[in-house]
Amino acid sequence: MRLLGKNAIITGASQGFGFEIAKQFLHEGAKVLICARGNERLRQAEEELLTAGAKAGHILAAPADVSNYNDVQALFKLAVSNWGSIDILVCNAGVYGPKGLIQEVDWKEWAESVSTNILGTVIPCRISIPYFIQAKRGKILVLSGGGATKPMPNLSAYATSKAAAVRFAETLAEELRPYRVDVNAIAPGALNTRLLEEIIHAGPERVGKTFYEQSLKQQQSGGTPLEIGARLCVYLASTESDGITGKLISAVWDPWERLQEHAHELNNSDIYTLRRIVPKDRGQDWGEPK
Repeated sequence: MRLLGKNAIITGASQGFGFEIAKQFLHEGAKVLICARGNERLRQAEEELLTAGAKAGHILAAPADVSNYNDVQALFKLAVSNWGSIDILVCNAGVYGPKGLIQEVDWKEWAESVSTNILGTVIPCRISIPYFIQAKRGKILVLSGGGATKPMPNLSAYATSKAAAVRFAETLAEELRPYRVDVNAIAPGALNTRLLEEIIHAGPERVGKTFYEQSLKQQQSGGTPLEIGARLCVYLASTESDGITGKLISAVWDPWERLQEHAHELNNSDIYTLRRIVPKDRGQDWGEPK
């Protein structure tokens, strides 16, 4: 078992990808605290995990708004009071936010969505740091998405906040490097979750014809299996990935099962990071500035 003896907090884990991460973490021997805003669905998730074989005492569930500082503090206190320590934090909770052109969407909804996605990542990370520094180790995983690496017209709140989350993970990785705390972002692939249902329900008028048609094809094909991204999370939460930090890793496109073989190159390059592209990166020579 790759996570035996480890204790994890996973946000937004009452359904979808977060739930799958929790299931695989438990299977690998971890104790897991799951949280979400909806208490009823959260309790259902807890029962489903117990029915699937989770040991009593290995799964905790608590409602929380991860953009609320007090709620998140309470989560960590609950986990530590039950298990004594925290080893892994997975920041999975997030929303798409309003769909449509920036000048037309509801401004309050846009701002609240960005707050949920950014503060819902930063606050759990900030609160986890003293625990990890005291333990002189730790693993933080931040969920990214397509919005981090390319423009997403009509989904500007999502794209903006996901790019911010990845750059935050890169920055935090450098701050925590001396304490042996690894911080990485992951792109789990095109998942068929409630977020996809939101896009299809919104329709092409609000999300754009191209993205809507892509989403329909994804729905029909089944999308990327949830377990692929969850297995990447297991790898990055385990000791196998020790020292790999400050990276954005794709569950679908990157050879993450063998990343330890390339640890030296990863730690001495900007591979798997968000960076500015200049002409020479694309074989162009535009000369020097005047």
